[in-house]
Amino acid sequence: MTEGLIHSLESCGTVDGPGIRFVIFTQGCPLRCLYCHNPDCRHPEDGKKITTQELITQIKKYRSYFQYSGGGVTVTGGEPLMQPEFVQSIFEECHKIGIHTTLDTSGYVTLNAAKPVLQHTDLVLLDIKSFNPDTYRTVTSVSIEPTLNFAKYLAKIHKPTWIRFVLVPGLTDAQDNVLGLAKFVSQLPNVEKVEVLPFHKMGEYKWEQLGFDYKLKNTEPPTQELIEKVTKTFQQYNLITQ
Repeated sequence: MTEGLIHSLESCGTVDGPGIRFVIFTQGCPLRCLYCHNPDCRHPEDGKKITTQELITQIKKYRSYFQYSGGGVTVTGGEPLMQPEFVQSIFEECHKIGIHTTLDTSGYVTLNAAKPVLQHTDLVLLDIKSFNPDTYRTVTSVSIEPTLNFAKYLAKIHKPTWIRFVLVPGLTDAQDNVLGLAKFVSQLPNVEKVEVLPFHKMGEYKWEQLGFDYKLKNTEPPTQELIEKVTKTFQQYNLITQ
């Protein structure tokens, strides 16, 4: 019986993939994103143990919602691919009972760890935090290379993918950064759409509770004008945006 560490569960999520979804937040993340709204997911040792079978028992209760809405199960985090065997087990069991699976990941992982999980993944939500390597490291504290390699592999195996990009004024909004990402993504034929996600401060209180220094406290959410400008940049490369 496969066991893993989770932070929390959301039974009827609507923003992490198509339809109504049962969302599993795994515990543990190698990134340190400046705008993270789940900083309490960082450390694996803070997670709650749960078995795949316990999760599937809960998931089955919502099958009618999935069937009605075209939804399913999404595993997010934290970073799910820190626990590849656990996520693979969840997705395998979901497929046995005809439930759609979505993986939300930063792609900061070795491909060998990810490949068995991807065999049971219907859709990938790939968070590419920036394209400029220096900006990416500033935002996440890690290198962009594993994520780009992961994105190219998803294209190679024709895995349906949505790209997620968080727009942070003064941090990720530089024109060359957005343009570079748009050019890169436009070369990936498996990408179904790009989600431009406006920066928000909904996780700031968690940083304060944990005693972490929230460096974006003086950053305001992007204006509608900036969101439209960035969205149009992606659209210029024939990418569908949301």
